[in-house]
Amino acid sequence: MSHIRKSFDRRDFLRATVGTTVALAAASVTGAAATSAAAAPSGLTIPKDRIGIQLYSIRDKVSALGFAVVLPELARIGYKEIEFAGYTQSTSILGRQITLPEIRTLLDDHGLRAVGSHVGIGSLRTNLQAELDAAQILGMPHVGTANAPSNINTVAGYRAAADEFNVWGAAATARGLKLYQHNHAGEFAFATDQPSVRLYDVFLKNTDPRHVYLELDIYWAYVGQYRWPGFDPAAYVRNQPYRYPLFHMKDGDANAANANGFDIVEFGAGDLPYERFIRDIGPRASHVGIWEQDTAPSTQPNPPGSLGAAERSFTALEGLLA
Repeated sequence: MSHIRKSFDRRDFLRATVGTTVALAAASVTGAAATSAAAAPSGLTIPKDRIGIQLYSIRDKVSALGFAVVLPELARIGYKEIEFAGYTQSTSILGRQITLPEIRTLLDDHGLRAVGSHVGIGSLRTNLQAELDAAQILGMPHVGTANAPSNINTVAGYRAAADEFNVWGAAATARGLKLYQHNHAGEFAFATDQPSVRLYDVFLKNTDPRHVYLELDIYWAYVGQYRWPGFDPAAYVRNQPYRYPLFHMKDGDANAANANGFDIVEFGAGDLPYERFIRDIGPRASHVGIWEQDTAPSTQPNPPGSLGAAERSFTALEGLLA
């Protein structure tokens, strides 16, 4: 493993980003982001010393630079929890694909913990035990999918999906893991065959709380509220707090010209009601806050692009959770 750790060092990272450090790029804006993030209320259940990152946010850097560069840089910024979006990197970095034990060593060497992973729902159907094996090798307590439970948007379609998730969840529980589903906006739509029934409610009601958990993407939940009004995102967590071990803390800036109602922006640059959400979920369970920004690779200037967004967003999140 030593050849991997030595394949890149801090100087390599600086060269890879054309001599511009993430810290320098962030310096002009982190102060403003921290100032704008108000202190969270008492009873906070999202620990600031466990802020995580979904690696999809910096997928360009993972692909171009590899885990051996990206993971120590995330640790330097202050992230503690890593949520994977695949376990591959450019083969040109090592001349082969990195192995799961090598990724685990990198995590351990830099004081990071794998908290979860997004895998395709098709892989859960056909490759479940291998996905659970990977989770255990990496030491992660959760494994999940960001796919909608079903592409059949009927009550029956979502009930059938719940049955399927119950089987996968029981298999995960047997291995000491928690299976989770990450929402987008569409899960909050109404069933096509019963327009008064929300699809997410069908899934929640018919999945076994002992075996199936949820990762609430807060941004997409508010988009769902904007498009299909009539629910409060915080109420889902407040009513079943222990089913939501993970949050995606993605920020949005209101934009009436966007059909979703919000543009995805760096954390702290938007106006989603995070203070109110944190207050309203209640203090009964702890939730890992994971930063995600789908648009981070296009952040300017680039370089450092997505890593600059990661650093500024971390600062804003830390301020919110202080």
